[in-house]
Amino acid sequence: MLLLNAAAPAEAVGLLLSCCHSRRWAERVAAHRPYPTVDALLAAAEEAGYDLTGPDLDEALAAESSALPHPDAPPAARTALHAAHAAYESRFGHAFVISLNGVRPGERLDAVLAGIRSRLGNEPDEERAVAADELRRLARSRLAFSLAQGLTHRPAEL
Repeated sequence: MLLLNAAAPAEAVGLLLSCCHSRRWAERVAAHRPYPTVDALLAAAEEAGYDLTGPDLDEALAAESSALPHPDAPPAARTALHAAHAAYESRFGHAFVISLNGVRPGERLDAVLAGIRSRLGNEPDEERAVAADELRRLARSRLAFSLAQGLTHRPAEL
């Protein structure tokens, strides 16, 4: 049984808000409990992400922060990442979001820099759609990670 299913509504919403900072998204996912399986929960979370309104997306993006480079990253890489994030935030008004699910740790800095550079050329409406897609992927990854860490289920039961 998913512990999320048994959690008090406020507790469930709080856990879900740690995955995606849209209150409407978290409340919607929590309201559809109980979920019979992890896959059903992840599918519902993804579906709820498609229903984010403009203000919901603004709320979620406002709570995101720019990814920091690994402390061992060379100073030039740290400077490049800081400058890229600043340019992105100046152009679009929110932190750059990207799902790095499946990207090896040693390649993440390059993936983020390449992502920012390629997306800086997007028109604002196009970038908003891309950011919404990335936010859905991030929410799903964060929720899956929470599940894998045993925060929302009893490991022996899944």
